[in-house]
Amino acid sequence: MSSTVIEHLLDRLAALGIDHVFGVAGDYAFPIEDAVCARDDMRWVGSCNELNAAYSADGYARMKGMAALSTTYGVGELSALNGIAGAFAEHLPLIHIVGMPASAVMTSDRLVHHSLGNGTFMAFYEACAAFTCARAILTPENCVDEIDKALAALKTHRRPIYFGIPSDHAGAEAKPATPVPVAVPARDDARLALVVERITAKLQASSQSCILPGNLCDRFGALALAREFIRQSGLPHATMFADKGMALESSPLYLGLYYGHLLHENIASFVEASEVILGIGVQLSDFNTGAFTARLPEERLINILPDHVVIGGERIDGVAMADILQGLIAACTNLPRFGGTVPHQKLPEASDGAALSSGTLYHDIQTLLQPSDIVAAETGNASMGLSEIRLPDGCAYHNQTLWGSIGWATPAAFGMAMAEPDRRVVLVTGEGSHQLTTQELSQFARFGRKPVVLIINNDGYLIERLLCADGETYYNDLAQWRYSLLPEAFGCHDWVVSSVSTREALLAAFEACNTDTHRAHFIEIKMKRYDAAPVAMALHGAIDTLYDS
Repeated sequence: MSSTVIEHLLDRLAALGIDHVFGVAGDYAFPIEDAVCARDDMRWVGSCNELNAAYSADGYARMKGMAALSTTYGVGELSALNGIAGAFAEHLPLIHIVGMPASAVMTSDRLVHHSLGNGTFMAFYEACAAFTCARAILTPENCVDEIDKALAALKTHRRPIYFGIPSDHAGAEAKPATPVPVAVPARDDARLALVVERITAKLQASSQSCILPGNLCDRFGALALAREFIRQSGLPHATMFADKGMALESSPLYLGLYYGHLLHENIASFVEASEVILGIGVQLSDFNTGAFTARLPEERLINILPDHVVIGGERIDGVAMADILQGLIAACTNLPRFGGTVPHQKLPEASDGAALSSGTLYHDIQTLLQPSDIVAAETGNASMGLSEIRLPDGCAYHNQTLWGSIGWATPAAFGMAMAEPDRRVVLVTGEGSHQLTTQELSQFARFGRKPVVLIINNDGYLIERLLCADGETYYNDLAQWRYSLLPEAFGCHDWVVSSVSTREALLAAFEACNTDTHRAHFIEIKMKRYDAAPVAMALHGAIDTLYDS
């Protein structure tokens, strides 16, 4: 049976398990959106703006493995570009479908809306090149081949791809094409066996080893293997800042947060004294390394990455992370068990007195989180505080450390809720970040999702106050919103809403979240102006190191 260009594309997306498309309607994209709405196996999710749509797709991809969004030409796609760039940096496979002017217009010098008015119609297509791993403008003649090639790149690189569809091509019949096999490098079993043997030999000869699981093992579908290797190896392990949630934190061999030498010196000393430091998809970024204070000797560091491994500074290509982990799991019976004492990260402690403090907040969040929860932690003080707690096994945790675009968490949490409707999403954000994308609260209500939303109100951009030369500079101030009125204003009529400033009220609100589970909860948490999490305070003390390195 024949299909149109857009129908063929949507068929391919449905086969990949994508059943929602995020976006904002636009006239050049109407044929795309009409085709989505006409399907029984796919749902259009209209976002409040294109940036929020991209953030929501980011959150959806973290849960489902990939996501799709659609925008109109020019104004829509540029609005989404920050979110697309974040997905590129964070290795999240997004399929961006852009409705373009008709093909005849694209080859003319006509003055049409959403264009630059200079006869240049390819500027936006070119602008996306650095933020995608594949892109194509689809026609009836090329769509079958181009979609196959782009989806192959998406699966390999786990990064966004771009399809532009001129409005007259979307509904045109897709022409049959001779399938062009996508070259898949053959697995080099001999090289793989050698790599596994070398890593195993180093672990066998080591009296103290430490594993650092990174978030790339999750992005490339190897998280379960990484956790199984950690469990069977019996080796101590820690996580860097962006990698929280990669380990099962209930393990007695889980040390906690390794943050260079800014915090938890006992953990840094153990990790860096290990004879083998085995990373599984870790990235040595500024925030991950505690403002580059981590000291990981190259000769003792092994890092297993998606398509290669680095052993003592030597890079070996052509070996896949999942294959190496499977080999290491098989070799675990030959590894020595660690018999020493491991240090542990000190957990947040509640302060004396009725008023809330950062320590009290993050100590008590432990009473809120449940094993099936999904936590979306906003960039800044929110994710920095959550890095100090212990997650219950089964609780998923996500932040956006590398790209670090404030405002990401609110729409990303909505995307997570759409991907996993049977799990509770807990959004933890600051009031400054929330002001950027707060409209997406309305989408939770519109689609019947029931999150727990924690808004930490420190009266301004707290993390910026800590990182700039003078925290009281005016640009760190915010308009004063009445946050507890937001849910009602955005149509969240049956939500349980509270504003708390004491520990008693906070605990009561958390208890309500876990007893009245059939309703959404919105809690404004009022904190002192400079009451920050230890990680944030440590960064404050390392400003010169962070920006001069």
